[in-house]
Amino acid sequence: MKGDRVEIVVDAGDTTRTYEVVASRAGRRVETAVRRGVVEVSEVTRTGVVVRTARFMANRVLALVEQPVPREDDTEKTGRSDRPLRDVPEA
Repeated sequence: MKGDRVEIVVDAGDTTRTYEVVASRAGRRVETAVRRGVVEVSEVTRTGVVVRTARFMANRVLALVEQPVPREDDTEKTGRSDRPLRDVPEA
C-alpha cells in the first residue's frame, strides 16, 4: 500500500548508513527477501512487476525495519457501530 516503508541499516566500515525504500504510489507495496546471503527489498506494483530494487550483503545489514501504513478497520469503512450483534437495545 502507498506509504509502506522499509528501513535498512547497513554497516559501512566505521559508520552506519540508513537506506529507505518506500511504496511511492497507490497500489504499490514493498517486499523483502533474503536469498543466498543477499537482502533484497523491492517496490512492487499490484500485478507483481518490480519497479525498483535495493540489494545489500546480508552480513552487512544491522537492522531491517518494516513500517506498514496503518490500515482502516472494516467497521470504519461500513459505518457500523461498536455495539455487539446480539445486544438488544432497551426500549
